[in-house]
Amino acid sequence: MRRKSKQIILKTDEEVELIRENCLIVSKALALVASLLKPGVTGEMIDREAETLIRDLGSVPGFKGLYDFPATLCISVNHAVVHGIPTKQEFKEGDIISVDCGSYMNEFYGDAAYTFALGEIPQEVEELLSVTKTSLYKGIEQAVHGKRVEDIGHAIQNYCEKEHGYGVVRELVGHGLGKTMHEAPEVPNYGRRGRGPLMKDGLVIAIEPMINLGKRNVATAEDGWTIVTQDKKPSAHYEHTVVVRKKKADILSNHDLIEEEIKNNSNIREILIKN
Repeated sequence: MRRKSKQIILKTDEEVELIRENCLIVSKALALVASLLKPGVTGEMIDREAETLIRDLGSVPGFKGLYDFPATLCISVNHAVVHGIPTKQEFKEGDIISVDCGSYMNEFYGDAAYTFALGEIPQEVEELLSVTKTSLYKGIEQAVHGKRVEDIGHAIQNYCEKEHGYGVVRELVGHGLGKTMHEAPEVPNYGRRGRGPLMKDGLVIAIEPMINLGKRNVATAEDGWTIVTQDKKPSAHYEHTVVVRKKKADILSNHDLIEEEIKNNSNIREILIKN
């Protein structure tokens, strides 16, 4: 999705809490998705349910209508990286399903994403998901006052690309978050240590590694939205919204809610973080 703002805007503690409220709504919507996913369910079905929940919680979908995107959720399956439009296509055993969600309430946005493994998946794909999920937290470790934005990307790239040989997508990046969905700075998943904008206390950013099993090259599908891997190999995507603090980042979204539902849904394979 396109970027709009170029100005870096630090958030007050009160504004951070408004963003946290939105991120909690997003996390609850993704947890609902986790409870519903099984073979035979469609993207359109979970999109409707997520929108209903978001509105019931007093918010509105953050993505629907944003840059004319037509849905509440971005649902990207298998070799789709991000920005997939929900369809009537039924999910099947062995699919990996990236679900990205936004919320807008009280003039601020929330944003988070999670990749779900439906049933048994190949070991190499499970490894991709585990490495991508782990890389998210390696990036978050760098989101500290006084460091540079590319420190985040360097940590993700070094772990995924150099240590595991995966393709790190270059064309799509994380972003600042606040009164608009896409604020400055851009937060790439690659970079050099010590480069990029200086991060300061109160900077809210969405960190979202998008990692391919094969090469990093991507293309846009015929729908004009869905980004896919050129080599048709699977891609994984996890995202947290965090606020930069002086000792360590404060994670505003909550994957624990999602993972609690995964444990209760025998149709979804639990993906563990590497030690």
